[in-house]
Amino acid sequence: MTTPEPKPPNEAEGRFGAEARATLLDLLVWRRDVRRFKPDKLAPGTLERLIGIACLAPSVGFSQPWRFVLVDDAGRRGAVRASFERCNAEALRCQTGERAALYARLKLAGLDEAPSQLAVFADRHTGRGHGLGRLTMPSTIDYSAVMAVHTLWLAARAEGIGLGWVSILDPDGVAAALDVPPTWTFIGYFCVGYPSKEDDAPTLEREGWESRCDPASILFRR
Repeated sequence: MTTPEPKPPNEAEGRFGAEARATLLDLLVWRRDVRRFKPDKLAPGTLERLIGIACLAPSVGFSQPWRFVLVDDAGRRGAVRASFERCNAEALRCQTGERAALYARLKLAGLDEAPSQLAVFADRHTGRGHGLGRLTMPSTIDYSAVMAVHTLWLAARAEGIGLGWVSILDPDGVAAALDVPPTWTFIGYFCVGYPSKEDDAPTLEREGWESRCDPASILFRR
């Protein structure tokens, strides 16, 4: 009895089969914006390695405009924490009724717990890419940096590491606190560490702040 030759992979599947696709979906489902962290520090070199993976993200004109700042200095962290407190207080004043009470109850930053902190910027004046693809849409430089953030987020989640995006900050204040070049545009500030618990549903959904929309409601045809 002859052994049948192995069949080539289904062209519709490409390089990655059903198992790989299921794993990717699982990774996307379990990626969370983490607010509570364990105190355990990341192993030396972990963030640098994950940032290397983030640099595989697509970028307009292959400009690679992302700039990562690891924030280790206690004084600089304190300045970012102070910016959050000021902006958070203002955000709370903008809420009313039940929303105000819910907002006050939510823990919106892991700045006190996360062992690592990271800021991401986009260099809008980078010479890389020679301006390709961004003449009419210069904001694609910022979009490219966000793509790197998402790539980093997934790579970290695959290793059981969580990211928490702290968006309630003054961009100019953060840039000044971290002493970055004036051509860099602030994209986001992230707490990084091991989550205190894992969940496949966003905290804001569990707390009743907002629900996930039906994809059909945001899909349009022309």
